[in-house]
Amino acid sequence: MRPAPHLLIVDDEPNVLLTLGMIFEQDGYRVTRAASCAEALHELANGNAFDAIITDLNMEEPDIGLDVARAALRLSPRPAVVICTGYAEIKNARAALQMRVDYFATKPVDIDELKLVVARLSAARAPQESKGDRSKAS
Repeated sequence: MRPAPHLLIVDDEPNVLLTLGMIFEQDGYRVTRAASCAEALHELANGNAFDAIITDLNMEEPDIGLDVARAALRLSPRPAVVICTGYAEIKNARAALQMRVDYFATKPVDIDELKLVVARLSAARAPQESKGDRSKAS
């Protein structure tokens, strides 16, 4: 039986971080929270394996969520990367899509849609895990 998918949720708004985390935990996910880009980069560099990462785009600096996405996209196996923003512009949306993030959502995010997207993206990565070695760190 496959373990519960592990999510990293990154947002500098405490209420968003808490609420999203609780929603996904209620759906059976293991959730790690990071309140800044620096915290997220620490989690990613610490050897933690994530099935998906949901990051805000604008936190301590504009577009800094792209740094989280870049770091996540270098991991192997690569987690699904979802960027959420209340300040979408053509420039940052294009940058995210050129980096090949998996999903770009605008706030306010439709929670049911986000849950569906994360479930679909996590499930799509499950077969990859059985092909390669995956760290079980949490």
